[in-house]
Amino acid sequence: MTMGVAVADGKTRFTLRAPRANAVTLCLFEGETERQIAMACSEGVWTVLVDRNLTGARYGYRASGEWNPAAGLWFDPAKLLVDPYAIELDQCFRFDTKLSAYGVDTAEINPKAIVVDTQGIEPQPPCFQHGGLIYEVNVRGFTILHPEVPGALQGTVAALAQPAIIEHLKSLHVSAIELMPIIAWIDERHLPPLGLTNAWGYNPVAPMALDPRLCPGGVKELRDTVAALHAEGIGVILDIVLNHTGESDVLGPVLCLRGLDDAAYAKAPDGSLINDTGCGNTLDFGNPAVRTLALDALRHFVKHCGIDGFRFDLAPILGRSPGFAADAPIFAEIAADPLLIDRVLIAEPWDIGPGGYQLGAFPSNWLEWNDKFRDDVRRFWKGDAGVDVLATRIAGSSDVFGKDCRSINFLAAHDGFTLADGLAYNQRHNWANGEENRDGHSENFSWNNGIEGETDNPDVTAARAAFARAMLGTLFVSTGTIMLTAGDEFGRSQRGNNNAYAQDNATTWVDWETRDLALEAYTFSLSAWRHSMLAHLSAFPEDGMWKGLDDRAMGAEQWQSPETDGLSWANADYGFVVDRATRKAGPANGAGGKRSSDSR
Repeated sequence: MTMGVAVADGKTRFTLRAPRANAVTLCLFEGETERQIAMACSEGVWTVLVDRNLTGARYGYRASGEWNPAAGLWFDPAKLLVDPYAIELDQCFRFDTKLSAYGVDTAEINPKAIVVDTQGIEPQPPCFQHGGLIYEVNVRGFTILHPEVPGALQGTVAALAQPAIIEHLKSLHVSAIELMPIIAWIDERHLPPLGLTNAWGYNPVAPMALDPRLCPGGVKELRDTVAALHAEGIGVILDIVLNHTGESDVLGPVLCLRGLDDAAYAKAPDGSLINDTGCGNTLDFGNPAVRTLALDALRHFVKHCGIDGFRFDLAPILGRSPGFAADAPIFAEIAADPLLIDRVLIAEPWDIGPGGYQLGAFPSNWLEWNDKFRDDVRRFWKGDAGVDVLATRIAGSSDVFGKDCRSINFLAAHDGFTLADGLAYNQRHNWANGEENRDGHSENFSWNNGIEGETDNPDVTAARAAFARAMLGTLFVSTGTIMLTAGDEFGRSQRGNNNAYAQDNATTWVDWETRDLALEAYTFSLSAWRHSMLAHLSAFPEDGMWKGLDDRAMGAEQWQSPETDGLSWANADYGFVVDRATRKAGPANGAGGKRSSDSR
């Protein structure tokens, strides 16, 4: 049976799962007035048909039954619950201790879902080229300060369709823009007392409900923005969080699934919540109802918004039951779905559970974030790794993926140092997060080039500029798909904060006025060259030759020595040079120049 809300023939049907509830009530809101309608149950599924078209109405649910959290029973009719299938909300989530207190009514503080009569579109093949550039964007931070985006649109999904934004994306030859979570999220409970808010969105409640702060126009705003980007040849990938929800641990709020069907969360043999996500709970993909909800969410964004694909946060969770299995049911179900079979599927191939590092273990049609590329490229330019390691990463990481070329190569992502900060800081500087600088990665393979942090020292700034160009050149000549985090092309800094999830402020907001225009122009030239070479860079290289910088084939000693300065690659159609001694990397003829050319 289809869950959620359906409008047809002037009537509205509401359907949801709550298999252990004694009673469920539909709550309709008109202004401050709440109208309650009892629902009927059949095999754990509750339904009610209202004899009128309720498009635009606000609603929620109340579920009655036993309150016994130790047994996974959180039924409290005082709690207004969000529909797990909600797609639009009347307000964003705000953390409040009342949300977890038994017997305290939450109708005034928990969002209400909005009935939306969505119209499906005919999905087109993904607007994405393998080997192309994926551009990772925090929607709010990317556009909130852009001087050419109208004030009312700054920080929203609609801003991405503005001419100035599209012009920038086309200058980078972006194949697909990857949106960090735009699903409605709630702040972790430790943030409000610190005066902080979640800036990344990786703490969602219901997997289809768009956040009103980022997408105030709802499904239509997202659909129109996707269409505008598609018209310019740019795909849209959603970073989607299906591994946990913002209901957190046993001290967390009762917002949605917890109050309807707590069996959605994975449990240890003693009944305690499994926390393979580090967020307090883990969704149980061994539960068919959880898989159905996840699949329905993916289908919704393809069918109603034209989304080209998905990046799955902490993706091993999808294959856990509780251990990870490469042949877990969800992967076959996605592959068999006619709406999803051709979508771009990207795994963040790690979580914090046992055996959580699964790089290379996902299905052969999935792309995977390759942190080995990030770390080894940093290690090479820092002087801690040899050319043998670098060559493997540039050539598509065959040690991980064979010749499938499923690697997404990147230098930096939202999580960790920005590219510029990796060249300006030896240590993380996360004091503003309120956790005494204990959070975030401790090993970043970064180096400050002589001075920690911001400086006007010309020697230090010149070294940082050269290394930034060298690393970008390395990325753009690499085999596989590449990813660039918004702002790294022009030197964006977070002033050493490598875990800025709670910094919804100038730390994460892109400053368009002070960007490094010379570095930006250099990146544009690299991207133009790569775009012309996609046929070569999207497949494992078979017909070229590695040489040393003396133009001779390298011996085993040169390959394995960390002191070897660089290497070159050439075939009949293209080549590149990586030279650590002169901090030059890029096409042998083109944006990066030859070994002796200027890198600017």
